[in-house]
Amino acid sequence: MVSALALAATSGAALADGDPAAGQATFKICKACHQIGENAKNFVGPVLNGVVGRKAGTYPGYNYSEPNKTSGLTWDEATLMKYLRNPRAVVPGTKMAFPGLPTDQDAANVIAYLKQFGPDGKKM
Repeated sequence: MVSALALAATSGAALADGDPAAGQATFKICKACHQIGENAKNFVGPVLNGVVGRKAGTYPGYNYSEPNKTSGLTWDEATLMKYLRNPRAVVPGTKMAFPGLPTDQDAANVIAYLKQFGPDGKKM
């Protein structure tokens, strides 16, 4: 029993941390709508520079849906984890058409990748 609990705690910690390299690979899906990095521009979706810790609906120059602007959310890791798995469940009425990443590990990896970029798009 103790071994099972230790294993569960270890795998949960690994999941929460995510792998930025794996996240970069998974982020290729996101690139259809989002840009990140020093020369990123708003596209179909907003720029994701500095998104971890940012208040929802606030990236300059992007035309957010009203539900996103008024959600009151801050994109911390826990909220991003839920949103990346099922955007419409977290922000009903969002214009984000993406149905969500298939696994928690994929979401954790993407979050680890996103966390590398500051608001200026430079890797920290």
